[in-house]
Amino acid sequence: MKLINIGFGNMISAGRLIAIVSPESAPIKRLVQEARDKGTLIDATFGRRTRAVLIMDSDHVVLSALQPETVAGRLNGKEADPAEEEEAT
Repeated sequence: MKLINIGFGNMISAGRLIAIVSPESAPIKRLVQEARDKGTLIDATFGRRTRAVLIMDSDHVVLSALQPETVAGRLNGKEADPAEEEEAT
């Protein structure tokens, strides 16, 4: 089982990840609100601005303070620049 660091020491299972999307569009904002109402939202931003929304196969929605490109790079095995994670903090 491969785990991906989504910021601040939080990890998700790579095998359960369906999509990594930006939070700006109205449909994604609706999806996040619906997950919050259902109790399936996991907020891993530590109070920071949400920059990526991770959609899992279990209908959970995970919020991350890292850019979607950073999370995707970690999924593909590329190590992100440590300064890039510091920008998200």
